[in-house]
Amino acid sequence: MKFFYANGTCALGIHILLEETGAAYEPHRLDFAKQEQKSPGYLAINPKGKVPLFQFDDGSTLSEFQALATWLHLTHPDKRLLPADPLAAARAYELMDYTVGTVHSLGFSRISRPQNFSPAPESHEAVKAAGLATFEQGMAWLGSKASAEGFAVGDFSLADAALFYVEFWMAERLKKPLPGHLANHYARMKDRPSVQKVLKIHGFA
Repeated sequence: MKFFYANGTCALGIHILLEETGAAYEPHRLDFAKQEQKSPGYLAINPKGKVPLFQFDDGSTLSEFQALATWLHLTHPDKRLLPADPLAAARAYELMDYTVGTVHSLGFSRISRPQNFSPAPESHEAVKAAGLATFEQGMAWLGSKASAEGFAVGDFSLADAALFYVEFWMAERLKKPLPGHLANHYARMKDRPSVQKVLKIHGFA
């Protein structure tokens, strides 16, 4: 299986889950600075032009954070990437979906790529400001919902990988303090061997 990623993107979270499960994968790094995600070769594999992406041995592909995380959970049940309790499992998905769908897509994406939300350069600062407000409000909500001890919903789960990449963006890219329980969660995640390995691969350790 091939794993397509770019350094420091949301693919951080899926990369961590790959290392947690021990799944066999062949890494393929795309350089976003060179717009490799928009190259004809990559678009032929993934017309969405984004990462993360799995390409299986039969040539088929799978994309989107939640789909990839769920596939890893279902194919590695022994790793217990979701709690056994139905409500706790649903809480993990609640945190993961809000992270990806709101905090990332509606918040940070406006900060990092305002041109995707408005073609007018004169409006980009306003787009960034709106994105920052959404991002910070979302992070505050995550900080109030994540567990005060342990990980997002108790033991390590899919949700923790999602939380980590937005925590990384806030702490390392925006240089802002993490709210609520996220500061402790971020520190616990950075102690995990999988996280340390992935950060090194992505050039951040």
